[in-house]
Order: sequence, then C-alpha cells, then structure tokens
Amino acid sequence: MTTLANWLPPSALHSLGWTLLHFLWQGTAIAAVAAVLTSLSRRASARYALAVGALVLMLAAPIATFSFLASTGGSTPARSSEETRPMATSGVAVRTAAGFSRPSPSDALPLLVEAWLLGVAFFSLRSAGGFLLLERERRKQSTNVSDRVLAICRTLQRRIALHRTIRYCECAWLQAPAVIGWFRPIVLLPVTALTGLSEEQLQSIIVHELAHIQRLDPFVNVFQICVETLLFYHPAVWWLNKRIRAEREHCCDDVAIALCGNPVEYARALTLMEEWRSAPALAMAANRGPLSERIFRVLGLKATGTGIRGIGLGGGLLCLTAALVAGHALLGIAYPRPIVHAGASSLAPSSRTRFAWAAAFAQSSAKPAVAPAPATKPSPAHPSVEPELAGGSYIDGMKAAGLGDLTADQLIAMKIQGVTPEFVRGLRDQGLHPTADDLVAMRIHGVTPEFVRDVRGMGLNPDQDQLVAMKIHGIDADYVRGMKEAGIHADVDELVALKIHGATPGDVRGLHEQGLQPDSDNLVAMRIHSVTPEYVRDIRALGLKPTIDDLVSMRIHDVTPEYIKALQAAGFKVDVDDIVNARIHGVTEDFIERARKHGFKDLDLEKLIRLKDLGILEAPADI
Repeated sequence: MTTLANWLPPSALHSLGWTLLHFLWQGTAIAAVAAVLTSLSRRASARYALAVGALVLMLAAPIATFSFLASTGGSTPARSSEETRPMATSGVAVRTAAGFSRPSPSDALPLLVEAWLLGVAFFSLRSAGGFLLLERERRKQSTNVSDRVLAICRTLQRRIALHRTIRYCECAWLQAPAVIGWFRPIVLLPVTALTGLSEEQLQSIIVHELAHIQRLDPFVNVFQICVETLLFYHPAVWWLNKRIRAEREHCCDDVAIALCGNPVEYARALTLMEEWRSAPALAMAANRGPLSERIFRVLGLKATGTGIRGIGLGGGLLCLTAALVAGHALLGIAYPRPIVHAGASSLAPSSRTRFAWAAAFAQSSAKPAVAPAPATKPSPAHPSVEPELAGGSYIDGMKAAGLGDLTADQLIAMKIQGVTPEFVRGLRDQGLHPTADDLVAMRIHGVTPEFVRDVRGMGLNPDQDQLVAMKIHGIDADYVRGMKEAGIHADVDELVALKIHGATPGDVRGLHEQGLQPDSDNLVAMRIHSVTPEYVRDIRALGLKPTIDDLVSMRIHDVTPEYIKALQAAGFKVDVDDIVNARIHGVTEDFIERARKHGFKDLDLEKLIRLKDLGILEAPADI
C-alpha cells in the first residue's frame, strides 16, 4: 500500500483503481459517439448541447462504475472462498489461458490510485490559483466604465432581454472583453477595445459577452474545469472540452450577429482582437476559439476542409469500435479465464459447467509430444478464422491486390468490414490507392468501385476522403447531374457543402425564375439563412428588388414580408437598407404607433431609430 492511498479500505482502493482503468475505454466510447452525433448536427447550439451532454456522461460513467464495483465488493480477479475451497481440496491445478501464472493486475492498483490522487491535487491547485489570481487582478486593476459606455451596455442588455445585475468594468490588463463571476457576473472591457474598436464593433463584442451570461456559460465552464481536474488523464476529456468551448463561441457569435446585424464588422472586430489576444483561460472571452473557423462561419463562407467534415463520422465509429474492443480486453485482464487440468470431476456441477470450455481449449491447444493430431474442422457453433489465416488466402489475396505489411489490427478491421481483394482491385482500377484505414472507412460508408466510376463519369475527380464525404451526405451521380443542368458547376467540396445545407436543383431553378443567378457559395449562404424562392417572390411582390447579399442580410435579421408591409402601411417609402436598419434597431409597427401617440407624426425612419436606441419612449427602468 502506498503513502497517499493507504487511508482507503482495500475494497474501495480496488474499486477506484478498476474504475480509473475502465474509464479509459468508457471515455473513448462516449467521445466517439459525441463525434458522430456532432458531425450529423448542423446547428451550433445542437452540437454544443450534445457535447455538454457527453461531458456529463463522462463524469457519470466512473461514478456509476465505482458504485457498482463497490456494491459487489470490488473488481478483483480473485474468486470467492466458497469457489476456491473445493478446487484446493480436489487437487485442481488452475492457470491462466496463456498457460502460465502471472501476477494479478490488482497489485499495481495502489500505484495507479496514488498517481491519480497526485494529478487531481495538482490540477486542483492550478485551478484554485487561477481563480485567485483572476480575482486579485480584477480587484486591483479594474474600474467602473464611463457613463457613455454604461448606457450602451445597459441598452444592449435590455435588447437581449437579460434581466440580471451585471457590473461593467474597464481594465488595462486584458486585451479582449471577457466575463468573470457566476452569480454576480462582471463584464471586463479593456482599454484596447474601448479605443481600438468602432462603436458598432464594440456593441457586437459586448453582446457576445452578454450572451455568455444569458446562456449560463460560466457555470458550464467551471463544470468543465472540474471534469478536467478529476479525469485529467484521458485525452478524450480534453478534446471534448475543446469542442465545447469552440461551439460555445459559435453560439454567442450567432447571438451577436442576430442582434447587431453586421457580420463583416463583427469579423473585423474578431481579427483585431486576435492581434491583441490575451485572456485568462478561466474567463469567457470574445476572442476565444479558432479565428479562421469563426470568421468563415460568421461571413457564411465555406471554410477549408468543409468536404472532409463528414470524416468525423467514420472516425467516431472506428474509435467506438476500438473502445469496445479495448473494454472487452480489459475485462479479460480483470477476469482471466481459468483452465482446469485435473480433478475436474470432483468439482461441484456448477463449477464443472463453468470450466468445461477452458479444459477443452487447453486440450485442443496443447502441443503434442510425439506427433500432431489430425486436423479437425472447427465446431459450427464456434467458427474460427484461424484456418483461413493459416492458409494465407486472405493475406495472400491482399498482397496480390497491392497491400502488404498489414498489421493484425488492420487485417481484423478489414475482415470485419468485408474488405475483399476484389474490392481493393476495383478501386485501384479507378486510379485510387487507398490505405488499409481508407479501405475500412470507404467500406463502412458504402463507397464502391461502381460509385467511383459514376462520379468520375460526371467530370469530378475526388480523392478517398472526398468520396467518403460524398457518400455520407448522399451525393450521387443524379444529384451532380441535376446541379449541372441547373447551372451549378461545383467542385466536390462545394457539392458537399450544398448537400449538407439541403440545396437541390429545384431550389436553383426556383431562384432562376426570380431573376437570380447564384453560384455555389451564394446558394450555400442562402440555404443557411433560409432564403427560398418563395421568400424572394414575396419580397419582390412588394416592389423591392434586392440582390442575393441583400436577401441574405434581410433573412439574417428576420425581415419578413409582413414587416415590410407594416412599414409601407405606416407611410414609409423604404429601400432594402432602410428596412434592415429599422429591423436591427427594433423599430416595429407598434413602436411607430406609440411615437405618433406622443405627437411624433412626421418623423423619418432615421429619427425613429434614434428614439428607439435612446429608449425615449420606453418606461423608466431601474438601472
């Protein structure tokens, strides 16, 4: 027993040690499922919810495992005294399936638990020190913001419908706005942001931080830190937390754009703050997360590697399979299979039944002393692949197809997924030279030589990854042909993006009927923001002729035909820019009517927007 772990009872120590080992495969399996589900989700909020749910499962899995093992007296491989006693009295010799005795894995559990306790202590001290340092800097180097900035913050807080007590402070020790605190949050606005950003950019960044508070992200962040502290040894925990933080920033970006309405200026603000980048890891900062990915997403453009995004599905399935295999192997280590050599007849009937298969295995696998026994066919109830491998037919077939030096894991995975030499040769006939891992992924997702031939017949030349992505998203020759006939001549990555967002040849033809000629990028942006041919027709019926960019902007800000009709009924002769601007600032027909009741009857739209922004017609609020 080690120094740090000697205060634990032996049963609790063993249960905790086996719990830590079992979480290696449990955490991998949960992360693999999360990767598959998030790959299938299109909305950032859905991916965020799935990732947070997976993190909760990661914490619940070891708790449930420890509770189960503790209730059964620990997960030691030793048998109970009742089972061991008859074996000892009957002269039974028991050894492991490998034919030799070996030390129990339980002997190393105290060292494992001690290492885990040291790691938890280290990460706990690191997190506590970070929180204390953050609070110290906040108290020493932060002051209240000016009245002008406070008025902007309060206005934005009302517009986002956030009814909480929030303090706004100015500081010089940060380079990007951030949120700290849980029950009484504080928004920290650095001097660099107050002086280096335009008012419009500053407002969007402040809305981003308020979105963190509204979504209770600080509480989720501290939960992530707790899970990282307890399960620090598993890479899947760190990967999942990184994914959660990235999707959290995407969700808040969506809120900021929806409220402030200028994706270009918001992207410029992110770029500037990336240059100033410096924010504590324990705070919610607006410049957190990969910059290029966020900017592409904010602008509605396709990022590099969009076509390979679906590979996460195949990778997740492979990781899940590996985790389950590893879990099975770990259970085999924890409970080694016994082999009975003598005296089996003196065992109790239940014991004889339990160990009969082991005795048979020992007899059939023992090396004969004089001459080998005649070969026998495997039992139909227990088929074996060893005769095939011994004959070398599968391995020789793969070598003949151009795949040599394959590992046992690769051969097993390929055999399970039905990768045949004929399948490999068919792909090579199409000019592809996939690796073993590529072949497994292609087989899982149904990429056949016939599919490759049909796709290439449409003038495309995708690689292995792109073929898998096309198959995952249901892109076939008919879809490619339909898009080309509709005038969209896209490459593979663009076709994948179009399919992901549900663009069809019928959509393209409908837009053509409305006088629009979108390319693939335009079509993706229009699909993302639900710009349909019906929406375009309804807008044009009101006398407006917006461009594709205008339509996307109108849809982003929820400009509906009914809203335009209301403005026109109020006597305003507005163009697209006026309508979007009015919508951004919350000018509604109700607000126009309220302004007229206060005697403002001949105001133009710009003055109405000023009245709205300053809250002149609003009821007094306790600030």
